[in-house]
Amino acid sequence: MNQLQMVVIDADEASRNSVIKFIEELGFIELIGDFENMLTAYDVIMQARPPLVFFDLTENVDLALDTIEKITSVHKNIFIFAASHNIDADLVIQTMRAGAREFLTKPVVKDDFYRALKKSRNILKQEQDSTEGKIYSIFSNKGGIGKTSIATNLALQLTELTGERVCLIDLNLQMGDIATFLDINPSFDIAYVITHLSRLDESFLHSSLEKYKDKDLFILADPPDIEQAEEISADDISSLLTFLKTMFGYIIIDTSSSFDVKTLTCLDISDYIFLVLMVNLPSIRNCQKCLSLFKRLEYDEDKIKLIVNRYVEDDEITVEDVEEALNHSIFWKIPNNYFSLMSSINKGVPISELEPTCDVSRNFTRLAEELSGVAVPHLEEQEENDSLLSKIDIDAIKEKLIELNLPVVNKFIKQQEQ
Repeated sequence: MNQLQMVVIDADEASRNSVIKFIEELGFIELIGDFENMLTAYDVIMQARPPLVFFDLTENVDLALDTIEKITSVHKNIFIFAASHNIDADLVIQTMRAGAREFLTKPVVKDDFYRALKKSRNILKQEQDSTEGKIYSIFSNKGGIGKTSIATNLALQLTELTGERVCLIDLNLQMGDIATFLDINPSFDIAYVITHLSRLDESFLHSSLEKYKDKDLFILADPPDIEQAEEISADDISSLLTFLKTMFGYIIIDTSSSFDVKTLTCLDISDYIFLVLMVNLPSIRNCQKCLSLFKRLEYDEDKIKLIVNRYVEDDEITVEDVEEALNHSIFWKIPNNYFSLMSSINKGVPISELEPTCDVSRNFTRLAEELSGVAVPHLEEQEENDSLLSKIDIDAIKEKLIELNLPVVNKFIKQQEQ
């Protein structure tokens, strides 16, 4: 876990400076602001969302408790250290009910503060590991390779399979297609949300995201005007994605095909990058360039997952050839079902809804299963049944039935032949 950001609110300058000194000596805390006024601090906390806040209750206790409650109702994982000269039991209970997690006596004792901070670090790490959503970015430095199709179908399958809320983001800010692929006309888009970052909370986002049908799939579309895309900064994207991780189990991002600072910011934050390629020389060479850049950016090798799209068995170039050329294993292969997928795209209907039993639809289900760890027993059972049925010689059985010369059987066979 990196350094934890912290805000200090204390109307007493001497007390505030003492707390700041303790923080600087500890080493794993980054102080991003110290304030004597809680209302000024409130705006900073809602914007920056630091995991740690020191909150003095000495002045205007009712307003302080109300402010703590507002912060924790939106930023559920925040760790607030309330401090006061008054250690009345009722005040302690009220403070903890408002959402504070620690109550310190003023003047703050260094050892007590250190123990509380170290405890908070451990708790936050456990909560982060267990509750934060995963960000999967679908990337290729070449267009027309199937990124958007993979993003939309994977997002829907993860929703169906896990029952968790999934956010699908179109980060191809100038030429996005997610709204077209899903045949939706969103009321709001990413430019609108970014413009209102200061209002960013769960309620605001829910009202701004487009829900797909009756599914727990929420879409954040690209801006309608190219000019709006230019106004979105890398910092805006970072703030947005960091907040979305607290709301959704999975965030699927359809990136642009360029290596601009916005895309690189997204890739930096992502838990995994799904690098899409096809089995042909131009695509393999483009993939080599991407892997070379990712190596220079010091991305962990496990973070990069290669996905072969439109895969055909017994092709001239084998998967083994690709892995040898790229010095990287293939994570997943999506079969070449071009006409079904084009029909899906043209109709604005995901392949799992248009043709749920086709091989590419099942492939997306297996991919979602692989990523989520959720098993789909019926899928394997169905495939086994299909395999068994394929081995049955229907004509041989029919001949045996005819040999029996049973009137009922003969009548049934004649009806089937008509």
